[in-house]
Amino acid sequence: MGKKKTSKAWVHQHINDPYVKMAQQKGYRARAAFKLLELVDSEKLLRPGNVVVDLGSAPGSWSQIARERMVGPGGIIDGRVIALDLLEMEPIEGVEFIQGDFRDDDVLAAVEKTLNGQKVDLVISDMAPNLSGVASADAARIAHVCELAMEFAVNHLRPDGALIVKSFHGSGFSQIVKSFKEHFINVAERKPKASRDRSSETFLVARNLKL
Repeated sequence: MGKKKTSKAWVHQHINDPYVKMAQQKGYRARAAFKLLELVDSEKLLRPGNVVVDLGSAPGSWSQIARERMVGPGGIIDGRVIALDLLEMEPIEGVEFIQGDFRDDDVLAAVEKTLNGQKVDLVISDMAPNLSGVASADAARIAHVCELAMEFAVNHLRPDGALIVKSFHGSGFSQIVKSFKEHFINVAERKPKASRDRSSETFLVARNLKL
């Protein structure tokens, strides 16, 4: 009974969520779009001409925002958005999608081929592991996802590039931040307004690689 009540409460909250309503109005695939919007606006990131890689992109709302910001004069897309995910993603005009696990060498090779020597301005990752509820196991999974995104960014960003990655406050968070600070000059913690209050999710914005 308790579980049924909880899911009913979640559905009610979801339907009445202002960000869900705004996402529907604007044609975004998820309310998460507003998290990225706030992050790139506050950090002055994402502009026409950029090369952006969206890790764990499905259903595609972050790729939608990245593509929107690439539209230059006359509505022409100036820049590139390359999206990767294990899951299928409905096509987005102007977004290059690669399906697969970016930990796999053949998928990484496909990314390299797509980039064709171009360095990346911004890596974005809204990925989250499947959580078990066991704190120590979950902390390790979260750290692993963050490390993978950071490793990808370190290998592909231009020196003044940036990485936005989702993490979660809790056990192991300070170690993730410390690890990011070993590779980037500036690392900031951000909690966008669109992030639900009860959620422990915190986004890390890392800028300027330490060379």
